[in-house]
Amino acid sequence: MAAPPRHVSMLSISNSNTGAPQSASSDKPQTPQPSPSPQPTSGLRVPSNRKTIYDRHLNRSRNAELSRASFAYLFAEMVTYAQRRVTGIQDLEKRLNEQGYPLGLRLLDLLFYRSTSTSSSALSSSSTSSSPPNRPLRILPLLHLIHGPLWRLLFQRSADALEHSVSPDTPNEYMITDNDPLVNTYISVPREMNMLNCAAFIAGIIEGVCDGCGFEAKVSAHNQPTEMWPSRTVFLLRFGDSVMEREKVLERNGVK
Repeated sequence: MAAPPRHVSMLSISNSNTGAPQSASSDKPQTPQPSPSPQPTSGLRVPSNRKTIYDRHLNRSRNAELSRASFAYLFAEMVTYAQRRVTGIQDLEKRLNEQGYPLGLRLLDLLFYRSTSTSSSALSSSSTSSSPPNRPLRILPLLHLIHGPLWRLLFQRSADALEHSVSPDTPNEYMITDNDPLVNTYISVPREMNMLNCAAFIAGIIEGVCDGCGFEAKVSAHNQPTEMWPSRTVFLLRFGDSVMEREKVLERNGVK
């Protein structure tokens, strides 16, 4: 008599072994099985707490520092993007200026927001009366705002110098000096483009701050290297005629 196939005998053994546990477990209460977690879908990833960067308080990360390697990579990509389809150095610097201009407008609002919040907290904790800072009305307070608080907001330090043109023909020209601009630290300029200064991006930020405060100005970045500071940059601010006329009227009225 021929033996039954091997797979048939294995099947009968497995059925006979599993029959007893099934009958024994039928009297026990069934525990609910956890439902399988949904598979992640493609698209924007949202954190588990449903919080994004837009929910973060603006003053919470005021002392946080960005990685210089990350900044260098992003800024190098910005320079590469601006370098496409340019006709010369001036065109490239103009594009970098245009990239920094909207950032200056937003940094101005952030700077005054943080200053107002700090003044409000100081006012609530002390009995002395002090008013929050207002937007500057004169050129000199504006330049001190850029030279000090704005530079510290961007680079954790103040600018190195603030000067006024001594020439009587150009009373509308002011200069802000940075001995070692961060944007030029990791940029290698070719020899044939030695006149290029990528700090034109910062010049665009300054121009945005000036226009946001109501001071029409044109800002440009110029190389002024020294033996100690090979990357020394001078930002030249040229204010419009309407700004200079308003400056004279405010000076006669004693407005500071």
